[in-house]
This record gives sequence, structure tokens and C-alpha cells, in this order.
Amino acid sequence: MADIRIRKRKRLRSKEVKVLADTLSAALGVPVFGEDQPVDQAESTDFDLLFVGNDILGLVLDGKPFLTVRGILRYRPVKRFVTVDMGAVPFLTNGADCMGPGIVDADPDIQQGDLVWVRDVKNLQPLAVGISRRSGADLKAKQSGKAIKTIHNVGDKLWKAGE
Repeated sequence: MADIRIRKRKRLRSKEVKVLADTLSAALGVPVFGEDQPVDQAESTDFDLLFVGNDILGLVLDGKPFLTVRGILRYRPVKRFVTVDMGAVPFLTNGADCMGPGIVDADPDIQQGDLVWVRDVKNLQPLAVGISRRSGADLKAKQSGKAIKTIHNVGDKLWKAGE
């Protein structure tokens, strides 16, 4: 693994995997890993990680599970997205928070405090995962200031751990 410290990795029971998968599927609108796949949970410096096989495809922040950027690439969710213009891409890939004026579109069901994923407007590829500071309607309004606090992005140590 790259720069990230991973400790206390343990295999989850099938009941725990089902609860996690159901929670993620409801939040993201697509089926994710099934009960038949081995899922491990491990501690990291900032949040807990979810391993499906040997790939880090999920994270748990404050008890809320969500997919990593690699997990989003694999499962292609249709909910909880925020679309940004191409001018914001270099900043997001360097770990900056997402600012309101750069947002082009957002899932209207997003609530303040929800975990969301950020994608670019041209390719619709995931760039980052973060915590929304506004609701979906407020995100579309392009108000100035921070809109999403980035917790994981393409190119960070969690991304590099999967290479």
C-alpha cells in the first residue's frame, strides 16, 4: 500500500455485508457488492475502509458508508452526484474543496451533511468524494463559498493505495 496506514483488517459477516450493501444501494441507486463477495473492514487514519477482495471500494465516515472513487468507477451510481465545470477539475484533483460557482448540476435529493461524489461535466467521470455543506437545490444555485468539503479525490493517498 502507498502512504496510507491500514490497521485491524477484519472480515465482515454476511449479515453485516447485506446491511452495508443495502444502505449503499439505497443511497446511490445501484446495486453494489453482494453477500457472496468477501468484504473486509479496516481502520485508517481518517476513516474506516471497505475492501471488496483486495480493492478499496468503500469508506465509512462517522458511521455512514460510501464508495471511494474506485468504487464509483466500478458500480456507476446514479444518485448523490454533483457535476462541476471543467475549470474546477484541476483544483479538485489536487484535493481542494468544491466551490459553489463551479457547480453545473446536482442531485436534487442531496441534503446538507450527505456524502456525495463529484464528477466533471464533459466526461461524467468521478473526481472526488466529499461532504455536502448545502442541499441539492442550493448547490444548483451557484452561491459563492465552499459547497462540498473534499475527503477523498483522484490522486490522493487512498487512490494511490489501489494502484
